[in-house]
Amino acid sequence: MKEYDVNKVRNIAFAGHNGSGKTSLAEAVLYKSGASERLGKTADGTTVCDYDSEEIKRKISIGTSLASFKYNDCKINILDTPGLFDFAAEMIEGIRASDTVMITVSAKSGVKIGARKAYDEAVKQGKSKMFVVTKIDDKDANFFNVLTELKTVFGPTVCPVVVPVISNGSIVEFVNLIEMKAYKYDGKGNAVETEMPTAEISEKFEYRIEGLVAAVSEAVAETSDELMEKFFEGEPFTQKELIDGIHNGMNKGIITPVVCTSAADLSGIDMLLKEIELLLPAPDEVYPAEAYTPSKDVVEVKCDADEPLSAYVFKTIADPFVGKMSMIKVMSGKLSSNCDVVNSSTGNTEKIGKLYFVCGKKQTEVNCAYAGDIVVASKISANTGDTLSDVSRILEFAGMDFPKPCYSMAVKAKAQGDEAKISASIQRLLEEDPTLSYVQDENTKEQILSGLGEQHLEVAASKLSGKFGVSVKLSVPKIAYKETIRQKVKVEGKHKKQSGGHGQYGHVWIEFEPCVSDSLVFEEKVFGGAVPKNYFPAVQKGLEDSVKKGVLAGCPVVGLKAILVDGSYHPVDSSEMAFKTAASIAYKEGLKKADPVMLEPIGELKVTAPDENTGDIMGELNKRRGRVLGMEPVSHGVTMIQAEVPMREMHDFAMYLRQTTRGLGSFTFDFMRYEQLPSNLLTEVISALNSEE
Repeated sequence: MKEYDVNKVRNIAFAGHNGSGKTSLAEAVLYKSGASERLGKTADGTTVCDYDSEEIKRKISIGTSLASFKYNDCKINILDTPGLFDFAAEMIEGIRASDTVMITVSAKSGVKIGARKAYDEAVKQGKSKMFVVTKIDDKDANFFNVLTELKTVFGPTVCPVVVPVISNGSIVEFVNLIEMKAYKYDGKGNAVETEMPTAEISEKFEYRIEGLVAAVSEAVAETSDELMEKFFEGEPFTQKELIDGIHNGMNKGIITPVVCTSAADLSGIDMLLKEIELLLPAPDEVYPAEAYTPSKDVVEVKCDADEPLSAYVFKTIADPFVGKMSMIKVMSGKLSSNCDVVNSSTGNTEKIGKLYFVCGKKQTEVNCAYAGDIVVASKISANTGDTLSDVSRILEFAGMDFPKPCYSMAVKAKAQGDEAKISASIQRLLEEDPTLSYVQDENTKEQILSGLGEQHLEVAASKLSGKFGVSVKLSVPKIAYKETIRQKVKVEGKHKKQSGGHGQYGHVWIEFEPCVSDSLVFEEKVFGGAVPKNYFPAVQKGLEDSVKKGVLAGCPVVGLKAILVDGSYHPVDSSEMAFKTAASIAYKEGLKKADPVMLEPIGELKVTAPDENTGDIMGELNKRRGRVLGMEPVSHGVTMIQAEVPMREMHDFAMYLRQTTRGLGSFTFDFMRYEQLPSNLLTEVISALNSEE
């Protein structure tokens, strides 16, 4: 591809609810622009953007893919993001690199939670927005109901630009309200201009053309004082004034255009390409990005090719054959292949090797990329969220806010000998996905993989097998139960054995009592040398080894104080091993008499959810033996619930919350302390723990 000026670049993220047609829309745009030779289908696994083997198998988007192509004099970078909430990080990364977010809404099913989440993320990141009503050709489609819903949900900034004309339940033509021209399509996406419709043609009289034009004009009038004055004087806007007004209004966030398309028969795709060129802001027109200097001063970074280089790594792909692939948004200056840059996030020098423009999995090697453009670098050590700078001006851009992992499973290799491979392979996945985490549980010694949902972890496990040749099985993580005592006891431990030659003799009296400590507290109060001092460490070691397993279910024992008070010894047969064994005998006998109990871990839960769901959630927490501590409003219509809940009850809470709030709820859950397990659960827990051994 040739070099493009910054004002000829368009960076667009396709976002929206799962199944709303993002990938199909990208496919139609690529085909209509000539970037792709065939019109692929998601169901067939033949689309440009869903090229990963997991995406083809599951027929859904899993990762954000980049499709760069030229249209007229423009370089267009499409970032096709997943709609499933399990892969929310991909949407956040795609929106970060874009200047405009095209939010797809199905004309059949209307505004879903995914559209709201995409809109909110676009607002949060300060991006311009456009709604694309997809699947307009479906027999159950209702564009005007969807338009009404968009205005109700997202407010007065919603502005129709391309609308269908419906007669007898079918679309007869499309009207471009900027050009004030009507078009018919021949089934292959070829448009033929036709006469503008009269009010009698359309079934939707409340949406007659005059009213729609007035809505567009009113929205455009809001963008400048001059246009507002002209609007009040009743003068119609010229086509250029409408284009410039919508363009500026999108950039300011006060106009959100609505267009309609069909990816199946390519209706409206040609007009969408025109709007991409005319209405969407270029990278140098959006608000300048802010970055930090080494002294933490905030500076604005002008998107200009003549400025020193600054670039942001917004996504990493772990490729088992090529190595790490880094998607980079050039914020200023020029990024060249075979050059040295500073990784501002680590302070290290980074050697840039080959650079590529990509369209799905097709790569085109380039020498450089200029400010505003998106490029892919291979085999660099930078990670997602890192900033690359010229040594003359070191800057660091703020990182992205990702949701925290909330669903965990234990990971175990299916084949012996693969244990060592698991950790290395998962580290590659962690580079690719910042919403995955992988730790070893200190108590259960299990390897725990955490993510945003069940499907998220299933895909991760499938990638381990498909990409890195490591087959794993996922299981519900063990709960780290512990044991303690509630009474003070004094017990004897005697180990006496005669087997010819030297025998074994160790004899102790030990007091066991509850205390507040995570580890064994050992003291000695022996008088008169009943137990020689040189055997004290052996007694302590015997007890320390013993507390690793309790007497109820073999769980570690906490809150235990042991005081060596008496005993006896044999001058010949006593040994450290004998006293260690005697201490172990005293421990087992003592804990049985000291009213042993099981302890379970309790976590602090903070749930953020819409107000209408709070009653259901509190009821569910009560079922899960939770204690609700309080509620407080977070924002309009959203409340945070604080509670303490046993960890054994929380494994599937992420699934419950997603279903109840339709994806709008979120939560954090952190370990707080241990509490006594209710007696009615004791038999069940002990039985389960014994069956695991």
